[in-house]
Amino acid sequence: MRAGLRALTSRGRSFLASGIAALVMAVLLGENDLFRIGVLITALPLLAAMVAARTRYRLSCARRLDPARAEVGGEATVTLRLENVTRLPTGLLLIEDTVPYALGVRPRFVLDRVEARGVREIDYRVRSDLRGRYTIGPLSIRIADPFGLVELARSFTISDTLVVTPQVVALPHVRLSGEWTGGGDSRTRSVAAAGDDDVAPREYRQGDDLRRVHWRSTARHGELMVRREEQQWQSRGALLLDTRRHAHRGEGPRSSFEVAVSAAASIGVHLAREGLGLRLVTDQGAEHLTDQGLSHSLLDTLAVIKHSPARSLEMGVSALRQGGGDGLIVAVLGAMEPEEARELGRLRHSGITAVAVLLDVSSWEGGDGTAAENQRAVETVLAGYGWRIVTLPAGTSIATVWPDAAGRGRYVLDPTGGAA
Repeated sequence: MRAGLRALTSRGRSFLASGIAALVMAVLLGENDLFRIGVLITALPLLAAMVAARTRYRLSCARRLDPARAEVGGEATVTLRLENVTRLPTGLLLIEDTVPYALGVRPRFVLDRVEARGVREIDYRVRSDLRGRYTIGPLSIRIADPFGLVELARSFTISDTLVVTPQVVALPHVRLSGEWTGGGDSRTRSVAAAGDDDVAPREYRQGDDLRRVHWRSTARHGELMVRREEQQWQSRGALLLDTRRHAHRGEGPRSSFEVAVSAAASIGVHLAREGLGLRLVTDQGAEHLTDQGLSHSLLDTLAVIKHSPARSLEMGVSALRQGGGDGLIVAVLGAMEPEEARELGRLRHSGITAVAVLLDVSSWEGGDGTAAENQRAVETVLAGYGWRIVTLPAGTSIATVWPDAAGRGRYVLDPTGGAA
């Protein structure tokens, strides 16, 4: 009731003040009719406040995002579900959902009334040209009575998260020899070539199928031994993303940094769909990706990745070196110095395919002739170590230049005189 009185509108306060004044005058003048009018005028806002206060705590709200993960420039539908869980109909409901500025203006709706046990669903759309993780909610409701005497505000506590991921471009299939560690197509194979089951036994573990007991090994070792199950053999690769602020040019969605993030997302999703076990590394070190839903984990990580203040790729190169076991390394790079290219180039050795996606930062606003010279020098150095070079200028889709990752016609003479 106290909350309802605080929610009185200007009209409600005027009614209450008029009613009290009428009551006082009726007592002073001894006018019974005026007293009845005063009681009516005073009771009306009080009753409205009581009803509004009661309704305030008897609404439930749920929100659904479809999809919960949208691409930059794509739309998501937000569905609000309001339920009146009382036996009384509500009054006028003014609804406003909390939406970050990047997703557009705050949506506002008006519901005339919700009947007892009634349900209302409201849809609206959001979109963003900026990747990121955005919180939608909480929902606020202003409950008004039919006479406009009371307007009570309420905020729900629930909120949902919309992840706006980088733009992913479908890439053509390119034969990357060496991308599969040990060869093959990342199919299931046994640990040893001895039929469907590996005859090399291991000790029995709780939950193992007793039908897999290897009795000969059990007799030899004196403890229960079982045949190994088939093991999934998955190839591994690494994706390096250069996030250094000074290595990129331009601002906003068309900057070289955003293009680099989109290129990394496109390449990562493309390789993951081809069965490659992938890890993400930046100039700050290795990023954690979950094994389940690798593409989604990669996109969620890239959705919130930001510029770094680092001046070199030392930590990223170190993380790549420490990981080991990679059959493929793809590096998406901004402006570099030849010496940095040499450190990176040394990661490639026999059995590893290395692809460098070099953003031609000189083609972005703010680029200069020095950047173009460094670009050519870096290409020469990396190609000298056997890296395949993919050059990505401003305004060009990664899908257009990705076939260069096959390495045909992209080799450059080694600076020492040998052919790479």
